[in-house]
Amino acid sequence: MTGAPQDRSVEAGVQEAAPAKLSAVFPSYARYDISLVKGKGSWVWDDQGNKYLDFMCGLAVTSLGHAPEKVGAKLKAQIDTLWHVSNLFHIPGQDRVAALLTANSCADQVFFCNSGAEANEAAIKLARRYHQKVKGTGRYEVITFEQSFHGRTLATLTATGQQKVKEGFLPLPAGFKTVPLHDLPALKAAISGNTAAIMLEMVLAEGGVLEVQQEFLAAVVELCKEHGLLLIVDEVQTGMGRTGKLFAHQHYGIEPDIFTLAKGVASGFPAGVMLGKGYLREAFSPGSHASTFGGTPLAAAVMEATIETMLEDNLAQRAADMGEYLKGLLGDKLADTPFVKEIRGKGLLIGIECAAPVADIVLAGQKRGLLFVQAGPNVIRLLPNLYVSVEEIHQAVDILSELIHTYANNGKWEAGS
Repeated sequence: MTGAPQDRSVEAGVQEAAPAKLSAVFPSYARYDISLVKGKGSWVWDDQGNKYLDFMCGLAVTSLGHAPEKVGAKLKAQIDTLWHVSNLFHIPGQDRVAALLTANSCADQVFFCNSGAEANEAAIKLARRYHQKVKGTGRYEVITFEQSFHGRTLATLTATGQQKVKEGFLPLPAGFKTVPLHDLPALKAAISGNTAAIMLEMVLAEGGVLEVQQEFLAAVVELCKEHGLLLIVDEVQTGMGRTGKLFAHQHYGIEPDIFTLAKGVASGFPAGVMLGKGYLREAFSPGSHASTFGGTPLAAAVMEATIETMLEDNLAQRAADMGEYLKGLLGDKLADTPFVKEIRGKGLLIGIECAAPVADIVLAGQKRGLLFVQAGPNVIRLLPNLYVSVEEIHQAVDILSELIHTYANNGKWEAGS
């Protein structure tokens, strides 16, 4: 990592270098040539002692920064007490986490699982079962939107509005329709007597950091009421303070029937949550759905500490404030280059749409000690932790601005091309 800042003081605590090729691991990830072994706050270190400013946070996972002390302390205490019991028993930690979530949202019921895909799978199953077992209809279809991303299970990749995640997995499950985002006539045409729910993200993070328009969302809500459909909001990446509200749908003044969480809910410990209104309770009767590792004592302890920290430190509001600061600084630094088409997003989920693919800029950032990620070919996505400092924002923007200007001016791209 020539060019990345060095901090050899951490070498004593890092692991040995990873093998050059992980030959025993399926190559399902296009991995960067970096082995990260230590993290604290906004910073991570690799196995060579190189230090990086982390503006991707494991894709919106480490929202409290790396190794947050309160969460770590609670996890360590739980490790010395009880790791796992079956969900056939009451788990007090689940009750505490559910109380925190329902007290701060429109939801009344909670289901614990292990990931965002599982949370979305649970949401789809709940919608179907509600219509079929509670309402007595045969409804089963879920309408989603192009450029969305809902997970990698067979159901959730079918729900995802990106063809690339579906290649080679045919036949896909029946029961899903996908329409263009903000195309109200297409949405209306897709609704039928089989429709059970409409599912969408408030910000399509993987699809380019695209914000849902208020007017369109209002129309979606009205269509759900008119046709008796459930509204499912996927908050896997946008939830837990990331967009400047605890949950992104709170920006729009709506109350979904179901919404889902993962990523930022447990500071990096595997956890997912599906939340719903009280009238859906009967649909998930005993034996209808389950998760062996959902809401274990360990997971519950980490979720409880994470949520308490976010609420105590008002991190959603901090994300709103720092996000505005970051967008403003980016706007100032990048205003002079037509290579940047738009800077958008909510809170600390920010996309920089460029006029050409940005993969080389991402790699150049790593060499300069700054980690960020794409959101589609032409969009740079920034996801710093919610405690990110003004100083760290300036460091990141200075590096990124220099990289973008250099790339835009080095002959690889020309305005209007």
